[in-house]
Amino acid sequence: MRKHLALSVIASTLIMAGGDIAPVEPVVAAEAAEVDYGEVFGQFRTFYIDRTYSGLVNNNRNSLATGGYIGYKTPDFNGLTAAVAAYGVYGFNIHEVDSDSGDTNSYDPALMGRDGDNYAFIGQAYLNYKFDNTNIKVGRQRLDTPLAGADDARMLPNLFEAAVLTNTDIEDTTLTLAHITRETTGTFSNIYDDGYGLGFASGYGAGTTLAQSGDFVNMGTVALGYNDFNNNGSTDNSTDGVTVAAVTYQGIDGLTLQAWDYYAHDILNAIYLQADYGWKCLLNENVKMNASAQYIGQSDVGDALAAKVDSDYWGVKLGAASGALSAYVAYSQTGESDGTTSGGVITPWGGMPAFTQGMVTRHQFFSDTNSWKVAGAYKLNALLGADVKASVFYTEFDIGATNSYDYGTAWTASESGWDIQYNVASVEGLNVRARANYPRDFKNGLDWDEYRLIVNYNF
Repeated sequence: MRKHLALSVIASTLIMAGGDIAPVEPVVAAEAAEVDYGEVFGQFRTFYIDRTYSGLVNNNRNSLATGGYIGYKTPDFNGLTAAVAAYGVYGFNIHEVDSDSGDTNSYDPALMGRDGDNYAFIGQAYLNYKFDNTNIKVGRQRLDTPLAGADDARMLPNLFEAAVLTNTDIEDTTLTLAHITRETTGTFSNIYDDGYGLGFASGYGAGTTLAQSGDFVNMGTVALGYNDFNNNGSTDNSTDGVTVAAVTYQGIDGLTLQAWDYYAHDILNAIYLQADYGWKCLLNENVKMNASAQYIGQSDVGDALAAKVDSDYWGVKLGAASGALSAYVAYSQTGESDGTTSGGVITPWGGMPAFTQGMVTRHQFFSDTNSWKVAGAYKLNALLGADVKASVFYTEFDIGATNSYDYGTAWTASESGWDIQYNVASVEGLNVRARANYPRDFKNGLDWDEYRLIVNYNF
């Protein structure tokens, strides 16, 4: 009351003095500040897979599972955030299992955990701090790097315990420094539970089965298990982890350059290089061209727990896109190597960057192997009035006799397949996907036809 009276006296005095004053705006109560409660994020996934073998094996196996992850990320507090996410999978009993023998041959193992179990665990739990152009993330997290990655090909991905620092102080340049100590392998790892010949070249090591079902295991143990590859009398392959340094440069229009170095303590050092360049076609500016090249070089280090490693791989890719249509052709070579462990490039931590890999056939990293691939995609939006994309591919592998899968045998493997994705407009984040692959001579005389139906809901 006193405040209003004082204002009235001042206004009256100015008017009587002949002063001009602006009209007083009405006082409006300040709106309550919006409270940031953080965010909930996640993905729900349902997956059906059906595979029919012929040749060396003749049977059918299929599985149906649902699951995914749900997490919470805190509000930003002076650059500091934290997040936690629970992952889980539940497989449906769509076959009768022999109660006496426990036979589960009718189930495809790639959708569930170890021994076909259902499980849940804390897959992400990290602190993230961002200041200026630097970001630090420490704890359980998903990684998507060339030679250590999520490989999210079935129900749940690979996840890691790591500290990752990125910096963008240098213009057009991203610097990355990371140290990875432990990993839990996703449900896809059940395909590679042989732990040696096929797994090493396909993203999974000899200790894969130890790191399934949400168990975070030392990176050295994930790679080598309890095997004495270098005959030193020890089966303790735990190590100090994997230290990663990388540089990504995008300072030239259309060009991206990457250089990664993975130092797996007492196992190997791996260098990964990639260059990608895009430009408008000189003959038709409506056609966008792109070309890429990649290289992997590996050598054993320290105690050489994986024994001798001396491997190299290179690949190139050329693509074009015009309107709704895109296509590319790729070629790669892995040099002949006599490494005791692999007979080729070792990829035990889920990294799978090869241009020539198939949907399931990853033979391009075998020793003395030449591979090529052709693929195309078409967006059907204009034809169907919906967000639908269809793609097809064919890839072939000329495998040398020094491969680690069937050592002493050289053969040619191939795979064709298709993929259709539909983003449902009426439900934001909902994607429905149908896929198929048809490997021939995956191993000499082993073929199969596989079909998948996947529903993802991201939020």
